[in-house]
Amino acid sequence: MALRGPPPGAPVTYDPYAFEPFAVTVDLAVLTVRGGALHVLLIRRGQEPYAGAWALPGGFVLPRESAETAARRELAEETGLPPALVAALHLEQLRTYSEPDRDPRMRVVSVAFTALVPDMPEPAEEGGGDADRARWVPLGEAAELAFDHGLILADARQRVGSKLEYTCLATAFCPPEFTLGELQAVYETVWDTSLDRPNFRRKVLATPGFVEAVPGAARLTGGRGKPAALYRAGPATTLHPPLLRPSEGPTL
Repeated sequence: MALRGPPPGAPVTYDPYAFEPFAVTVDLAVLTVRGGALHVLLIRRGQEPYAGAWALPGGFVLPRESAETAARRELAEETGLPPALVAALHLEQLRTYSEPDRDPRMRVVSVAFTALVPDMPEPAEEGGGDADRARWVPLGEAAELAFDHGLILADARQRVGSKLEYTCLATAFCPPEFTLGELQAVYETVWDTSLDRPNFRRKVLATPGFVEAVPGAARLTGGRGKPAALYRAGPATTLHPPLLRPSEGPTL
């Protein structure tokens, strides 16, 4: 019987078997705004551990794939979202979660990704892989998730909230022509806070390239005042200066 040794090409002084093996997984916190509320895409686990519990989509990284490749594969498999849509998603790596007991099966290190995306379709009625269902869930109802997915989701919300401070992402959740009130509603939804309307309007209009006025266009908004002016997304992709969220109360 041959003695176990290092793999071909490895330094002769290095023994990989001296280290305890562990698995690598991916988890995805995919967020969108639906019906004026922030939603997260969840799957219901069909297998142990945590069978029947809701969790973020994700799974194990295969030996010959990268973490991002695994994330897109698992997202498509477990939710039934169109592969072309999943392939086009802009996924941002959130952080690595490596607490020793985060998974009851074995030592598992997870690379988490997040995305805040508009116009997301409904997932398939039945999930795939180790998921038996997938659906969009209002963020306020996403409680008691499996594993440490509650922590991952909280971190993801913080990250996407920051993206609204420094990028023009919020306009993607508005109609092609929108009022500043509709744009403000996106910020209030993601940040879960109220913003001062005059200050918000002033800061948006003072940020170069953020929005552009639609000449002569206006929309009634249900109030007694005059129709609100309409805007479209401007050419900028980042905000200079940033539109910082208030630290306490409606101070923006």
